[in-house]
Amino acid sequence: MFTGIIEAIGTVAAIEQQQGDLQLYIRTASLDLSDVNLGDSIATNGVCLTVIDLPGDGFWADVSCETLAHTDFENIEVGAKVNLEKALLASSRLGGHIVTGHVDAIGEVVDRSQNARSIVFWIKAGKSVSRYIAAKGSITVDGVSLTVNAVEGDQFSLNIVPHTAEKTLMANYQAGSKVHLEVDIIARYMERLLSASQANADNIEPQNDESLTMAKLAQFGFVK
Repeated sequence: MFTGIIEAIGTVAAIEQQQGDLQLYIRTASLDLSDVNLGDSIATNGVCLTVIDLPGDGFWADVSCETLAHTDFENIEVGAKVNLEKALLASSRLGGHIVTGHVDAIGEVVDRSQNARSIVFWIKAGKSVSRYIAAKGSITVDGVSLTVNAVEGDQFSLNIVPHTAEKTLMANYQAGSKVHLEVDIIARYMERLLSASQANADNIEPQNDESLTMAKLAQFGFVK
């Protein structure tokens, strides 16, 4: 679990092919690894990766075929910069929002403009995830917790203040840049709850008897 508050910008130092998938070596720059152990998670451009080796100035991680299929890591190159965040501790402040590190879609920057000192981006999310994106709601872009400014169809806009641009990769984004998107997990759970409730309602036959029975409790899942 993560917060979407980027702690450092790292660099892809090596990529090794491993029987169809990859291993990445990430140099972590200013990221403190003193409390990181093998098996811990580090969000890398919003992708939850498991640490398998700690050479001293970074970490190695496996990238499975599943991860390659749902992220842009299949196109990553040595020298690429990546946003880094260590896993959330129970004692940490939740400065951004709840982020799982599981990418929902690859978005594309379609427009970049300046608004005073801020950068305004329009990003195309695609129909598969656009229904989860709401104005003034939360979204994760390459691991960065952000607030959605506006939504138009399957595109949404972001206002990036100077601090965020300086501490993340977002200052480098241009039209055509691909980014990892993770929608707010609360929106996903709400959809699941509502769809399950509707499915239950569709399977209930109308009854005039409104009395509460064990059969009704079982029908609604309160008893087994």
